[in-house]
Formats: sequence, structure tokens, C-alpha cells
Amino acid sequence: MSNALLRFKGRLNPNFLLVLTMAVVILLVVGCGGNVSGVLGPSMGSVQISISDPPSCSAATSGATAASAGGTAAPGGTFTSVFVTIRSIQAHISATADPTSSGWQELAPQLVMNPVQVDLLHLPANGQCLLEQLGSASLPSGDYQQIRLILLANAAPSGPAPSTEANACFKQLGGDVFNCVVDSSGTHTLDLSSEANTGLKIPPGQIMGGPIHVAAGQSVDLNIDFNTCASIIREGNGSFRLKPVLTAGVVSTNMTGISGQIVDSVTSQPIAGAIVTLQFADKSGIDRIAMQQQTDATGHFSFCPLAVGAVFDVVSDALTASGTAYDATVVLNVVGGTNLGAVPLVAEIPATAGASTGPGTIQGTITAINGMTGASINADLSALQTVTVSSASRTFTVPLFPKSNAADITVTPSTACPTGAPKGAFCGSYVLVVPASNPAVGTTSAGKTTITAPATGDVLYTVEVDATNPTSDAAMCSPATQTTSKDATAMPLKVTPGTTTTAAEVDFTGCS
Repeated sequence: MSNALLRFKGRLNPNFLLVLTMAVVILLVVGCGGNVSGVLGPSMGSVQISISDPPSCSAATSGATAASAGGTAAPGGTFTSVFVTIRSIQAHISATADPTSSGWQELAPQLVMNPVQVDLLHLPANGQCLLEQLGSASLPSGDYQQIRLILLANAAPSGPAPSTEANACFKQLGGDVFNCVVDSSGTHTLDLSSEANTGLKIPPGQIMGGPIHVAAGQSVDLNIDFNTCASIIREGNGSFRLKPVLTAGVVSTNMTGISGQIVDSVTSQPIAGAIVTLQFADKSGIDRIAMQQQTDATGHFSFCPLAVGAVFDVVSDALTASGTAYDATVVLNVVGGTNLGAVPLVAEIPATAGASTGPGTIQGTITAINGMTGASINADLSALQTVTVSSASRTFTVPLFPKSNAADITVTPSTACPTGAPKGAFCGSYVLVVPASNPAVGTTSAGKTTITAPATGDVLYTVEVDATNPTSDAAMCSPATQTTSKDATAMPLKVTPGTTTTAAEVDFTGCS
């Protein structure tokens, strides 16, 4: 599964000494035969923190290519290891608390004194629900709505740091490097955005199953899942930057997760390297990708551990090494612990006899301006499709095929602007490779998955673009998110097999 979801924060919690003292008291009592629950008191609970990372993921190359390269593919390349050094994990009961707010609670005080370096691509054994335990703490009972994680910066540390023997980055790069990636060409520093100094957060919408409920006198298991393959960005100068894609949730270590096998709908043969995602709706009602992976050589996938009580839509598609594309299939309302069995994907039907069965392509331009002055931004893109079930529509995020460049499109003065772009604006271009057919819809009942054939008619898409600051990943335009469901001629954005459709230009303004 290629995930291990979290976000980061970059300062010591002002309440750390209080929390650390509390942890020491608990250890002393336990060491003397005391009772932890008694120490916690009527208004205290406890939490155990773990991190997980799925064994495979979707990215810029096919599963077969990634496997042959001996690593895991990502938008920035094919990696064998991604090392990060964690020095703090914190939580807050307020969904609107900022990094300077009081009330942040340390979830693993052990990390503050002894930062831990982990390889995000090698935490669990392949295909198993194994967890890496990061620490535990007691904290006031309540519903915690956001989580922040702090990484140790690539600089001379002002506090505790892993020893040189425990720092895989130092062994290859030397110096004060604590976060790095390893690919076929060697080991490279993994740069952090400036926001890592103030904390990258897992907000309420990325906490599966809702706020983390810590009850008085009780303990919860909180897992952080990091979508590693979607989190590594290769910059134009060849350097690598971490832009975390994270989720978290209370888990049961005994849950079997969600599993199944992706097969061809006609031949029933397994599809290796198919992209499988778990999605759930955000506040706008659009399904967003929480976890993503690729199927193994036998077409199987398995997501675990999962948040207790969480319900997902399982969305999958595929593009084979021979160029055959499969439509997206959405299996609705799947609960943890479900084995979907064989999930059939439908191969694309040629537009005309003898035509390519390859996917469709959406290309377009993004501009950014502040008044009459061009603005430099990063843009993250999503391709959205909609299905109708029992007269109700549901919009989901389409897993993109290789050769898409949806992550961190740079809008800068170095990219030529097309005719008609706003005067003075900076520009950037994108390419999204997607299924050129309507999605199929699946449901589960009594352990059996039933798939309804894709609807006939035009294959319509919506392109969504999020604008962020190139150095901090914070929103910087007004509005910060825009969508288009039109092509360059103002007609509906329709995709056909083997062809390229140009989407309407997306113009961001007020990009201060």
C-alpha cells in the first residue's frame, strides 16, 4: 500500500514540560507497581501512536516498471527508500488552532527527547498490517480535531538528534541531513517546505472516522498513514521536496482492512499494476483520495490498518504496459474488514473500429496574477467524474494514469503564456492522462461485489486546481481553488480514447 499519513509542525509545544512530567510520574508509578489508569485520573486518557506505510503505490510509471527498477514509483521518480526524522507529534481539540495556539498536546513525548528516523517505504512487511510504534502519552480527555507532526530540519540541530549510526542520510551524504530519498542514482537530500517549521497538519477532513475521541481512563490506538509516493516532488532543478499527503485515524490492530483482486471483466485475468484508492467525501461532498496503492503481480490489493468505523468508496482503474486502458470502477460504501473478492474493470471501447484503446488526455493552462503583476504559485490538479446512484449523484477523484503531471505544476514567468492569457500573468501547463470512458459502479452485499456496466454517452470531466505558495504550500490566491468543466471552446469537457482535449484556461487572481 504506499501510504503512511501525517503532517508536520516545527516548534516545541509550550506544554511539553507539563506533559513530560506527567509521563515521568506515570512511569514511576508503574515501576512501583502502581496503576496507570489510576494515575490518569477521571479527566485523563492515553494514546498510542503508530505509523503505517502501504507496500506499493501508483505514480508516474507502471507497477511493472517500478518493480523492475527495484523500488516504489512516485511523481518525482522511483525510490527504494524515503527517510524522514520525526521529533514531535501533537494534537489539539480545536479545528481552528494555529501553530502558536496554546493547548497543543504532545502525543509521543519520547520523540522530543529521542527523534526517530524511519524509512516510509519499509515500515510494514509487504502485504501485512504491521505497525511501527512511535510512542505514547497521557492527555486530557476530549475530541482532538487536528494533528501536527514535526520533522527534524536538515540543519545543525538545536536539540536532540539521531546518532550518526542511526542516521541513514548521514551515512551517504554526511553533514546535518536527517531527511533523504534513495533512488537508482544514489541518495539525495529531501528538502522540507518552510511550513515544516510551523507545522504541517492533519486537519479534521483528513482524520478518518472523525475527531480522535480520547475518553477518561481509556486508551486509543492512533495510526498516522503517509502516502509516500504522492508526497515526493521533484523540483525543476532536480532536487526533491516533501509535500506530505496524510491521513490519520483510530485503528484496531486486529482489523483486516479492505482487500480484493482487480481483474479484467471479460477474461477474469488479474490486472497487475492497477491503481486502487480508498476515498471519502470532504465537506463539499467530493470523494478525496485517502489511501492509494497498486495491485501486485496477481492483481491483489490490501489496505490496513484502517480507522475503526470508517466507510470508504473504493475507486480503481488501470493502464497496462501494452497501452490498454480500463475505466474507473467505484465500489460504494465499503466498511473496514471487507474482502471485495474479484473487482472487474472494463477495458476501453474504441471510438471507431480499429481505433486505439488507449486513454484520453486533458491538457490545459493555469495563470496567476496579483493586480497587474504576475504571481508564482504551485498548482495541484485533480480530475473528477460523477456517477448517479438511485437518482443521487456522487463525484469522485479519478486515479490518474502515468505521464500525468498533476502534482506541483509551477506557474512562473519562465513558461510562455498562450494568446488571451491575462496581461502580465505568469503561466504553467499541465497534462492529465485519464480513462476515456464513463465509470462503472459497484455495490457489496453478503460478501459479493456487483458491478453495474458504465453508462453510455459522452465521457465528461471536471478539472480542479488548488493554488499554493511555492515555499510554504499554504493557500495564496483568492479563491484558492478553482474548477472547470468546459473545454477551450466553452463546450463540456469531453474525453475520447486516444485523443487530447484542451480544457478551458484556469485564471487565479489575488495571488498575494
